[in-house]
Amino acid sequence: MSLGTPAIVHADAPSWARLRRVAFMLDMGIGFVCETIGAILVLAEVVILFSGVVSRYLLDSPLFWTDELANFLFLWLSMLGVVVALRRDGHMRLTTLANWMPAHIANWFAAVAALVVIAFVLEVLMPAAQYWDQERFVELISLQISDGYRVVAILVGTTLAATIALLRLLETTTPRSFGLALVTVAGIAALLWAGQSVLLTMGFGSLIIFFVIIVAACVAIGVPIAFAFGIATMSYLGLTSSLPLSVVVNRMDEGMSNLLLLSVPMFVFLGLLMEMTGIARVMVAFLAALVGHVRGGLSYVLLGAMYLVSGISGSKAADMAAVAPVLFPEMQARGSHPGELAALLASSSAMSETIPPSLVLITIGSVTNVSITALFTGGLLPAAVAALALVVVCWFRSRHMDTGGGKRAPLKQILLTFVIAVPGLTLPFVIRAAVIEGVATATEVSTVGVVYTAMLGLLVYRQFDWRRIYPILVDTVSLTGAVMLIIGTATAMAWALTQSGFSQWLVVVMASVPGGKLGFLAITAVTFVVLGSVLEGIPAIVLFGPLLFPVAKSMGVNEVHYALVIILAMGIGLFAPPFGVGFYGACAIGRVSPDDAFGRMWPYLAALAVALAIVVAVPWLSIGFL
Repeated sequence: MSLGTPAIVHADAPSWARLRRVAFMLDMGIGFVCETIGAILVLAEVVILFSGVVSRYLLDSPLFWTDELANFLFLWLSMLGVVVALRRDGHMRLTTLANWMPAHIANWFAAVAALVVIAFVLEVLMPAAQYWDQERFVELISLQISDGYRVVAILVGTTLAATIALLRLLETTTPRSFGLALVTVAGIAALLWAGQSVLLTMGFGSLIIFFVIIVAACVAIGVPIAFAFGIATMSYLGLTSSLPLSVVVNRMDEGMSNLLLLSVPMFVFLGLLMEMTGIARVMVAFLAALVGHVRGGLSYVLLGAMYLVSGISGSKAADMAAVAPVLFPEMQARGSHPGELAALLASSSAMSETIPPSLVLITIGSVTNVSITALFTGGLLPAAVAALALVVVCWFRSRHMDTGGGKRAPLKQILLTFVIAVPGLTLPFVIRAAVIEGVATATEVSTVGVVYTAMLGLLVYRQFDWRRIYPILVDTVSLTGAVMLIIGTATAMAWALTQSGFSQWLVVVMASVPGGKLGFLAITAVTFVVLGSVLEGIPAIVLFGPLLFPVAKSMGVNEVHYALVIILAMGIGLFAPPFGVGFYGACAIGRVSPDDAFGRMWPYLAALAVALAIVVAVPWLSIGFL
């Protein structure tokens, strides 16, 4: 259910119905303000970062305040995005268990999940106020204003999020469901409080209670992953340590304020803009004209299109939405089973996770201090190996299915589609060259892509719908808030695990894995396939990346190679049924029932597993061109 259009559950009490109407009006008002300001901030970030590129590279007169101003606004964008994502049900969550449950149990799960969200946000309010009080005495160097004006965004955002969560709970539940959920959450909280003395003596046992049992239970019932991480961290530190909880807000700010991560909303915006301007469509048209006539040729076109599109947008949803509607109708007309198409779409998305400028590449580089330029260079060959593995499966599958090729396109048509596609095909090279040649940083280069794409849409392809800009900006704000809150809470959780001594224990355990370096890489690959399935990609990477990279370095594993193994493994888990949410996203975009695609995924997943094993065993594929 989308939180943008809440389902009103009818109650008998007129007073409850009036309360619902008031809650709905407040909800809409807060949502409109947050969405509008967030959209303005996205445009402001594009202008600021692109101005920095122009002033430095073209005018040879660098603006020293652009990075600080962009970072200042980025925290406000992220926190307003948290509110927008909460309203639109945009925060990453696992809904598999809830979907299997009877309606009354699923409704109870939803009410408990909403109360957990409210509990976490309320827990953060006082520490956020304390953190703001500390930071208001710090002066930003370039802007010469108090840092308090920046970090107050956390206090404002959490307050609005608490308000929205409470309003949504009033809009979508009954008094009875609310009461049962409140008893459940309050009972668990009281039990933990009463057992505080026991928790203090448990050592690592308390980690299992908070970071395994509580997180797993929250994720299972549908609590957004970011809030599950957050409430486990706040509860653990509050009940088992004397540390001020403002340190959690400090770590959240540290995780969310990395300027490299500003490329996340910029590349999301670029991906949506690229779909709107038709760049993806002309690329697909060229590939279809080139090889679409051979048996199973459109399957190869889909793989090639995903490889090219992923190199532009950086967003899996944008990738799939750009390619599937163009190819699926013709593929079905040639006899392809709809479930087969969804399986191929999902597996091709998993294949392309390491293709720059993937958001996952940017995220892992920012949280582990690995060179993003090196990751951009190293990610292409592992993805090519995975693509070749999928090509082999497509060739075998096409032999036994009625996917006979169509009429060979005339040479004139091939050349025409190529000429039309050339401006779009150059976009990945423009982005890559801008970083390699030092024209723009990994953060700024996204705005170069945005301006280039906008110019193509306006001047070349003449496809630029101004009415879609605002919805695209709001989608960008929502996804930014969802991603950044995960990074913030996972950063705080990883810090808490480090302070507990868990990271040192993990180093000892992982270093003792049989098989040395290869054994360590193998266990890492298996672990991240599982983590990618149950936690999605970015949460797993942010949480475990900082803990495992020092272990990899101590064992002599190249950090770029290790990062790409993790990302490819995580991608397989993300699109693997029954838990991988990417699989269900592919089915939704392809308008295919998951039941039809479930059994057809396994040959493709097996091919990806073989590709992963090859990447693990041959480091040159990741680091040969560095």
